[in-house]
Amino acid sequence: MRKPPRPRKRPPRRAPKAIAEAEEASGGFLDSVAKINDTVNGVVWGVPALILLAFVGILMTALTKVFQVSHLKHWFRQTIGAVFKDKHVTGHTADKSISQFQSLCTALAATVGTGNIVGVAGAIIFGGPGAVFWMWAMAFIGMMTNYSENVLGIYYRRKNSHGEWSGGAMYYLRDGLGSFKGCKWIGAALATLFSAFCLLASFGIGNMTQVNSIAGNMDTVFGIPSWVTGAIVMILVGLVVVGGLKRIAAVTEKIVPFMVILYMVGSVAIFITNIHQVGAVFSAIFKGAFAAKAAAGGVVGYGIKLAIEWGMKRGVFSNEAGLGSSVMVHSNSNVKEPVKQGMWGIFEVFADTIVVCTLTAFSVLSSGLVNLETGRTLAEYNGVALTKANLVSTVFSIRFGWIGSAFIAVSIALFAFSTVLGWSHYGTKAAEYLLGEKRTIPYRILFVLLVFGGAVMGDNLAWDLADTFNGMMMIPNLIGVIALSGVVMKITKNYVNRTFRGSKEKPMYSAFPDVQAEQESSPDVGE
Repeated sequence: MRKPPRPRKRPPRRAPKAIAEAEEASGGFLDSVAKINDTVNGVVWGVPALILLAFVGILMTALTKVFQVSHLKHWFRQTIGAVFKDKHVTGHTADKSISQFQSLCTALAATVGTGNIVGVAGAIIFGGPGAVFWMWAMAFIGMMTNYSENVLGIYYRRKNSHGEWSGGAMYYLRDGLGSFKGCKWIGAALATLFSAFCLLASFGIGNMTQVNSIAGNMDTVFGIPSWVTGAIVMILVGLVVVGGLKRIAAVTEKIVPFMVILYMVGSVAIFITNIHQVGAVFSAIFKGAFAAKAAAGGVVGYGIKLAIEWGMKRGVFSNEAGLGSSVMVHSNSNVKEPVKQGMWGIFEVFADTIVVCTLTAFSVLSSGLVNLETGRTLAEYNGVALTKANLVSTVFSIRFGWIGSAFIAVSIALFAFSTVLGWSHYGTKAAEYLLGEKRTIPYRILFVLLVFGGAVMGDNLAWDLADTFNGMMMIPNLIGVIALSGVVMKITKNYVNRTFRGSKEKPMYSAFPDVQAEQESSPDVGE
């Protein structure tokens, strides 16, 4: 029997005092989390961290002799060009590895997400049109950061007890940096920190942030409550994640090409209808990149700071170059040449930022919602306040009506859902490193459950947490890339000499003699 309700002073239709107190306590807790996060975020995304991120990209670009430009035709032909002519690139494998194309699709599944839509919109709102230029700049040097991560991932990977490749920043930190004299404990400590931060990042950038965007758009466009969206997505994610990497790769290789092409078709339609704005848009981007004042006003120099900060942050949030994340799935590829998988990393950043993010940026900047002279975004449109969450949707609705809004909602849902799948693998690999192979199941269960939490979480807090987790994960990884930059340079030189100069020198496949011998005795993919 239920206990009779306690006497209340308030009218019976209003919330009971206990519920009101619980809501107040919940709000206070979230406020505390937000304050702590702001403090940490200011450190991991401060000027020193951004300088470190840019420095690594420039360093690797220089050490590889601007590989992304000097060998542009080669890496393009070896990546997306090979998809249409080399069955080894797309063919499914009988062992625990996945194809090169599957590794790309799973990596793109994790990178091509809400950052390409909502993230770009936020960069323009807070950093002005100039932020787009700095996104491009970060993508250009980020190509070689991502390349270097993948090269190291293949070079230092090992097989676990199930015969599945295990690679990533934690392994090249432990076995690469840790192999230097007196650096064993430093490498091990950084590897542990990276794995721990990766777990946190998988819940933020790879889970709650993505689902939060899905739920927000589904509620706005279709009127579907966030909790309903959260429950549906949670079930779908659970059905895929339980099957491991093979099932994740099988799903992403079907979703990713479809969703990218679909979004590109819609964005190109906007581009064609607003093609007369091309000159004005690109002029605003380049002028805004070096604007003395911010779009919203302020002291001289503040505009440049905002453009650089938001462009770099949203750029790395979008393509993840420097986080050391996508290398965990690239390391599962059936390829044995580190440089070959590194070239897929170059293409990954190119497709994500130079193509998809640029199409989003042009759609927004050519819509009339942004004053290209001042760089300011309208505060509202048709009585509705414009935010990073609804800006792109509003752009498409102006041109295509309700269908445009629905198109963006579906695009975000596909982008975000695929991102969740990709990051579930990253988190699983981090859990495997920290806790052992047998203890990854509890992680997967928690990951799936937090999908629902992301759907009902406040928008700003979800994005802020994701930013912080990104930065915390990035720092140990970049330390490893810098320390092992000489290794990347040697591997690249070895490949270039053999491929373009006919050198007969021994290939550099692995840092471990047993793996090197195994790879030497097996045919290369595509041969």
